[in-house]
Amino acid sequence: MKRLLITGYKSFELGIFNDEDASVSFIKKAIRKRLEQYIDEGLEWVIVSGQLGVELWAAQEVLDLKGVYPELKLAIITPFIDQANKWNEKNKLMYNTLCSKADYTNSVSKTAYESPQQFRDKDVFVIRNTDGALIIYDEEQDGGPKFILKLMHQYAESNEYMIDQIDFFQLQDIATGDEFID
Repeated sequence: MKRLLITGYKSFELGIFNDEDASVSFIKKAIRKRLEQYIDEGLEWVIVSGQLGVELWAAQEVLDLKGVYPELKLAIITPFIDQANKWNEKNKLMYNTLCSKADYTNSVSKTAYESPQQFRDKDVFVIRNTDGALIIYDEEQDGGPKFILKLMHQYAESNEYMIDQIDFFQLQDIATGDEFID
C-alpha cells in the first residue's frame, strides 16, 4: 500500500474542544502506531481532507514522522476551496500551518461551499485515489465517518481496498497502556 487515506470523527463529535484534551494524545498515538507499521510496509503518501479532529491530528503525526521518515508525504485534499473560512482563528492558524507544510494540497471542487454533495464527491475521489484507509470510527457511536465508511465498503466490494478501522475499545487499550491486536 503506497497511498493511505486517514479519516474519522471531527473533534466536536468526540466532545473534544481543545487539542490539549488527553483523548487527543491517545488518538494520535493510535494513528502513529499504525503509520509506523504502514511505513515499514512501503507507505509513501498519507491523504487527509483537512477536517478538524482525526484528520488534522493525523496530519500533525505525519509531519512529525517526516523527521524520521523523510520519504513520507502528506496530501491535503479538501472538498472545496476555503474550507476553513468559518473556523475560529486558532483552528484556521493550525489548518493553514499544516497546509503550508503538506507536500501537496488541492480541492476536489474549485468553488467555495455550495452543497453537501461536495463532501460526497471528495469522499469518492479520495477513496478512488488511495490503496486503503485508516478510519477511527466506532459503530456504537454514530457520527459523520459512517458515510465515508459505507462508500469504502462499497468500493472494496469490487476493488482491492484495505479498510483498517480503529474503534473505541482499541483506543481504550492504548489509553490504559495495553497493546491492541490487529
